[in-house]
Amino acid sequence: MRLNHWAFAFTALSIAAGFSANAQKAPHLKQQGTVKQLIVDGKPMLILGGELGNSTASDLKYLDRYWPTLKTIGLNTIIAPVEWDQIEPKEGVYDFAPLEGLIQQAEANKVKVVLLWFGAWKNSTSSYTPAFIKKDYKTYSRAQDDNGVPQDILSAYDPDNLKANQRVFGALMGHLKAFDKNHTVVMVQVENEPGMLPVVRDYSPQAEAAYKGQVPKALTAYLAKNKSTLHPFVRDAWASGGNKTAGTWAEVFGSSVEGEEIFQAWGYATYLNALTKAGKAAYDLPMYLNSALNRPDQKPGQYPSAGPIPHVFDIYKAGGPDIDLLALDAYFPNFVYWADQFKRPDNPVFVPEANRAGRTEAAGDAFYTLGELEGIGFSPFHIETLPNPETHPLTDAYRVLNQVAPIALAHQGKGTIRGFRAPVNYEGVIDETPKVFDLGGYSLTVSMVDSRTPKDTQDIKAHGGLIVQTGKDEFLVAGRGVIIRFADADKTSGYRVGLEQIVEGEYVDGEWVPGRWLNGDESGQGRYLRLPPEKFGIQKLKVYRYK
Repeated sequence: MRLNHWAFAFTALSIAAGFSANAQKAPHLKQQGTVKQLIVDGKPMLILGGELGNSTASDLKYLDRYWPTLKTIGLNTIIAPVEWDQIEPKEGVYDFAPLEGLIQQAEANKVKVVLLWFGAWKNSTSSYTPAFIKKDYKTYSRAQDDNGVPQDILSAYDPDNLKANQRVFGALMGHLKAFDKNHTVVMVQVENEPGMLPVVRDYSPQAEAAYKGQVPKALTAYLAKNKSTLHPFVRDAWASGGNKTAGTWAEVFGSSVEGEEIFQAWGYATYLNALTKAGKAAYDLPMYLNSALNRPDQKPGQYPSAGPIPHVFDIYKAGGPDIDLLALDAYFPNFVYWADQFKRPDNPVFVPEANRAGRTEAAGDAFYTLGELEGIGFSPFHIETLPNPETHPLTDAYRVLNQVAPIALAHQGKGTIRGFRAPVNYEGVIDETPKVFDLGGYSLTVSMVDSRTPKDTQDIKAHGGLIVQTGKDEFLVAGRGVIIRFADADKTSGYRVGLEQIVEGEYVDGEWVPGRWLNGDESGQGRYLRLPPEKFGIQKLKVYRYK
């Protein structure tokens, strides 16, 4: 393991300059109200990110060409892989140059990094393992299908696979701690989209032996303790086995596909928890898993079976207590449907792959994630390929979100922030029904369709926003293509609600700079607050009651 001369020089320079980040606690998660936030150098951070293409960071010269584009977008974090085959080209021989170069480039461009470990699995398969793993199939067992055919997928039930992965991941995290003195890396993804293909579970000899063995007490104890909140998938599978708290997998969960997927999920969860513990023992950073979602009517094996997806969350929470969160990879149109399922009291929301870069709905999805779901971050995939970054809606959304991030962070978990966007179903049909909710004693009706603009000219999927109650009768609203009407939440009070003042503006270096007063035509003579569909903006609002 080596540290190059640049690292030592940079560290010495930072110390000489009194760089305060070195003295700060490493990035971590901290509870605020009902949610957890990412804390970096003593302050909460909202990740406005972009994930690089799988191979972009594998060549540092290739990566370097994209920094002008990334800076134009205005992101504050890149999500980037490091590969097992590059880090450990020969068994026990480590090359951390790709990691060091990635950190150096990010520091030079003043952005943070979420590190992706492409280790045992990437999109289910084991394509990023080094040659000594790939070729030694006798030591490092492959998962097998129900006909005994080996797959190019390392078995989660082989302790040799785990041991090798723990060794290199621990070395990686130890080197990261020594090298990254300025906390450029803020989180780590432990593996990428684990899941079994093309069948429901692993049928290798070691997996078969585990399946015929006893269900671990840690799992049945978790199920019993959380029985009232279990996902119906897990609850029903357990009920089919008579809610037993002891027995083989088939006895506890029944001889069903559901029970077999639960078994495979437990294998991944416990493997990945052990890997997480090895990494945290070297450097305790927030660590997460991401998930490949299932399409409607797909069977396990058609989608990556037993990955960390909502219907088996309970299994991952039981088997992976050291894993900080389960994250959403959203490649289907029905973003709201899926994203809502990731918000749980025990799971901070993070969207590291919000479909491929270029889709305009990412802008509205970002506001929904960070406002309504009170998430810690949002990031489209293959961000360096974003078309027309100067004028893309995502760039405009990040411009505004960067300004309001401190306010949003201050209100997360306190019941004083909401977000909105028009839901879209799997077939791509937009639900234009206005959203109605209460906030601060007021009932809000939020429309994502601008009534003052020809509908066929609006990109409704890209509309979205958030609202923060900043005072008793005061609100800050940010977004695009949004119309909000206010009423008294107490429908028996007899009070009507008027808009005292609406002022558009922006934050410059954290200070509010007011612009136009919008009490006239722009607000329907004080009937509503309107954020036009042309671009994202910020408005401050005061309301009052009258009879």
